[in-house]
Amino acid sequence: MIYTIGDLHLSLGCDKPMDIFSGWSNYLERLEENWNRKITADDTVVLLGDHSWALKLEDSKKDLEYIHSRLNGKKILVKGNHDLWWQTMNKMNAFVESNGFDTIRFLFNNAYSVEGIAICGTRGWIRENGEPQDIKILSREAGRLELSLQAAAKLGGEKVAFIHYPPIYGSEENVLITEVLHKYGVKRCYYAHLHGASVRGALNGERAGITYKLVSADGVGFDPIQVN
Repeated sequence: MIYTIGDLHLSLGCDKPMDIFSGWSNYLERLEENWNRKITADDTVVLLGDHSWALKLEDSKKDLEYIHSRLNGKKILVKGNHDLWWQTMNKMNAFVESNGFDTIRFLFNNAYSVEGIAICGTRGWIRENGEPQDIKILSREAGRLELSLQAAAKLGGEKVAFIHYPPIYGSEENVLITEVLHKYGVKRCYYAHLHGASVRGALNGERAGITYKLVSADGVGFDPIQVN
């Protein structure tokens, strides 16, 4: 089976507690209980960004170790806006290999075939007030999404997109992202990033032929969502 969830915001290697926020009390215990109750070693979980508060790759070790050793299944990680530790694929792959974190892979300009589903995606971005730098970043992220979808097309099967930022929120649509989704025939898109009151404005349903689903950790009660 394939599951997904985002925004674990782990801080096992630094002082950045999340349980000071409403709804996050005992969230690691709740996450582990929900996760390991239904997810087995044979399952795959796509983690939609904001995995660790670490600033450097080496400082993410405790958080990645937690993901590897305390949570069942194989994990595919997408970059989030707070993942400042994120490096090149070569560096990250070497890091998890050297630490024996063999249940962790990264989704970054590539795709994976799991149980007939082509898993693809990118971080995404938001456009605020039409700022030129946002357009530049959005364009780059749309390019990364297209690379991922091109790789997914070669794998075959249903192409399912996993994007950290919401492609659509309220009246705002990041058309550079949604145009790529439509171009490659994506019918399902999972996203994260939203917390607290912003969850109420999330799109959970169909828009122009694509079904969107919010899976940020607090938005789904720290309980991974089944994809297939």
